[in-house]
Amino acid sequence: MKLSKFLFLLLFVLSASVTFAQSSTELKRKKEAIQREIELLQRNLNKTANNKKLTLGQINALNKKISLMQDKITVINSEIKNLDNQIHENTNTVINLKGQLGQLKKEYGAMIRFAQRNKNAYDKMMFIFAAKDFNQAYKRIKYLQQFGQYRKKQASYIQGTQKELNYKIVILDKNLKEKSNLLHEQENEKDKLGKNKNQQSAVLNKYSKQEKKFRQDIASRKKQQAQLDRSIRAAIVREIELERKRAEAAAKAAAAKAAAAAAAKAKAENRPAPATPAAVAKPKANSSGYLAATPEAAKLSAAFESNRGSLPWPVTAGSITESFGKHKEGQASYNNAGVTIQTAEGAGVRAVFNGKVSKVGNALGRYYVLIKHGQFFTVYQNLRSVSVSAGDDVSTKQNIGTVASSGDIPELQFQIYRGAVAQNPAAWIAK
Repeated sequence: MKLSKFLFLLLFVLSASVTFAQSSTELKRKKEAIQREIELLQRNLNKTANNKKLTLGQINALNKKISLMQDKITVINSEIKNLDNQIHENTNTVINLKGQLGQLKKEYGAMIRFAQRNKNAYDKMMFIFAAKDFNQAYKRIKYLQQFGQYRKKQASYIQGTQKELNYKIVILDKNLKEKSNLLHEQENEKDKLGKNKNQQSAVLNKYSKQEKKFRQDIASRKKQQAQLDRSIRAAIVREIELERKRAEAAAKAAAAKAAAAAAAKAKAENRPAPATPAAVAKPKANSSGYLAATPEAAKLSAAFESNRGSLPWPVTAGSITESFGKHKEGQASYNNAGVTIQTAEGAGVRAVFNGKVSKVGNALGRYYVLIKHGQFFTVYQNLRSVSVSAGDDVSTKQNIGTVASSGDIPELQFQIYRGAVAQNPAAWIAK
C-alpha cells in the first residue's frame, strides 16, 4: 500500500510538471513573439526620431508598441502565476516526501533493531527449532527470508525517496530563481512602459501643436487611399462582370449546340424540327458566384475559405498598426478596407494563397497587386517594386514585390475581398 501511494504521488508530480512545462513553453513563445514585434516597431520609430513632421505611421507605431508592452506584462504575470502554482505544488511534494522518508526511516530503524537482537545464527536456529511442528518451522524459515528481502526493499525505497526529494528541492530552487528573474523583468517592462507613455504624451503634445497640418495631411492621404480602394473595387466588379459574360456566352453556346443536335436528330428521323428554345436567362450582374463558375475556380474558392484563420502573413515579420473598419482622427473619420502592417525596410511581400494576378497597378508613385483566388481577391498596396505581371499564376508564399515606406516607415496595406465585399484580413491570416 505504501509503495502504491508513493508511485501515485510520483506520477502526479511528473504529470503536473509536464502540464506546467507545456504552459510555460507556450507563454515564453508568446512573450518572444511580442518582443519581436516591439523591436520591429522600435526600429521603425528610431528612423523617424529626427523627423520634424509627425506622421500617422509614427503615432500608430507608438500606440501599438505601448499596447504590445502591456500585453507582454500580462504574459509575464501569467508566467509568475504559473510559477506560484508550481512552487506551491513542489513545496507540498517536498513536505510529503520528507514525511514519507521519515516514516520509512523509522520503520527501517525498527527492522535494524530487531535484526540486531537476532543477529547471530544461534538465535535464528533457536527461533526455528522452537516451532511446535514442521509446518510452523517452515513458516518461520520463510519469514526470516522474507524479512531480509523486505529490509532490502525498504532500503531501496528510502534511497528512491531521498533521490526524488533532492530532485524536487533542486526544481523548487530553480522555480524560486526563475520567479525572481520574472519579477525583475516585470519591473523593467513597467519602467519601459512608463517611459514610452511619456514619449506618447510628448508626441500628443507635438500633435496638438501641428494638429491642423497633421489633420490636413491625414485627410489628403485618406482621400487618396479611398480613391485607390474604389478603383480596386471597380476592377473587381469588372472581373465579376467579365465572368458573368463568359458564363452567359457559355450557356448560349451550350443551348445552341443542344438545339443543333436536336434538329439533326429530328431530320435523321424524318420528323419536324423541335421548336426553338426560349432565350437563355441572363445571369445576375455583380454576382460573385460567377467567379467560381468553373470547377477549378470553385475548388480554389473552397480551398481559400477552408484556410480562414490560417493564411500566411503577406510579410515574414510585421505588426498590424491599423485595424480593419472605421477609424476616427480628431473630427475626421475614415474607413480602412484592410489592415495596415508595419514591417522591416525592404521587406519582401508574398502571396498568401495560390491564385492568378488579376492586375498590377500604379498609384501615387507606388505599385499595388490584385490577385484572384476563385471568388476571393487579395490586394497588396504600397509596393516599391513588383516581380509579377497580370495573368501570372502565383503560389502560396511566392514573392510578388517589396514594400515601400510611408513617411520613413515601411507599411503594407493588405486587403481581402469576397467578390466586391471587403473582409477583415485579421480574421483570415494566422494569429
